[in-house]
Amino acid sequence: MRFDVITLFPELFAPFLASGITRRAYTSGLVDVRLWNPRDYAEGNYRRVDDRPFGGGPGMVMMAPPLERCLAAIRTDRAEAAEQTVPLVLFSPIGTALNHAGVEHWSASAGAVLLCGRYEGIDQRFIDAHVDVQISLGDFVLSGGEIAALALLDAVARLQPGVLNDEGSHQLDSFNPALDGLLDCPHYTRPEEWYGRGVPAELLSGHHARIERWRRDQRLALTAQHRPELIAAARAAGAFAPADEVRLVQLK
Repeated sequence: MRFDVITLFPELFAPFLASGITRRAYTSGLVDVRLWNPRDYAEGNYRRVDDRPFGGGPGMVMMAPPLERCLAAIRTDRAEAAEQTVPLVLFSPIGTALNHAGVEHWSASAGAVLLCGRYEGIDQRFIDAHVDVQISLGDFVLSGGEIAALALLDAVARLQPGVLNDEGSHQLDSFNPALDGLLDCPHYTRPEEWYGRGVPAELLSGHHARIERWRRDQRLALTAQHRPELIAAARAAGAFAPADEVRLVQLK
């Protein structure tokens, strides 16, 4: 898959693409990331990409013409490589909140063009003409869309085959359907005692069924306490066994 990122700050992506376990996805080409700076498609000596907003107000607004020329160059480049047409994604507060299902969708897709806004925003006429999908990370505002793009790329990369050391690792993540959409359980490692705090006896028992029951109980407990709406969704999907329902009653 290929992701083309439109950003005024491509240098922010370089260390990310070369670091951590997910770099395997980028260096191998499983997730092909290409960076495009709209300033390269701006006109004039100063390569201006923003201007004052009509109607007044603070800040600057990204201009439509440089963005449109940048997008056209991406479309041409993809067409010459005989690659699929993909949607233009804008990271925006009005977008749909990104969740695990959304990440799974993008991880199985041909990719996308990711538009990272800056300043007060982007000329609405460009959004109306070209943006296909809008995504939000949550109810807060970032200085630009780069962090949101990095979050999506990281989440997509770790789902690609061969990226994680253990192929089944991501299936035990919070929100994964393999865990019925619940939160993950707590994890422990050596030493067995740390500042007087021990490891739960179940995890030291060597009894696989007991360990799995403990982990399931912990997932139920954490989810019921912190994200009860996920419990309701799992129950509606018929994901709970009788033992799970008993445990939930005990937790109450």
